[in-house]
Amino acid sequence: MSLVFVQIRCTPGQTYEVANAIWDREVVSELYSTSGDFDLMAKVYIPEGEDTGHYLASRLFDITGIQRTLTTMTFRAF
Repeated sequence: MSLVFVQIRCTPGQTYEVANAIWDREVVSELYSTSGDFDLMAKVYIPEGEDTGHYLASRLFDITGIQRTLTTMTFRAF
């Protein structure tokens, strides 16, 4: 499995709806409300053999109310 963090900017006034929709899909292991340019941050484990872009696009990015995302991939360095 690989780990990515996804920051999510929501349509104003829809952050709670987006967060609930994300959580209901059982795709993320953790979900946080954040300050700054993005409204939410999700910790997502990508199953072995899955393409990260396709996995996120098909399971997360089609949720109504998501305006923009920023995905940070992680690498085992230590």
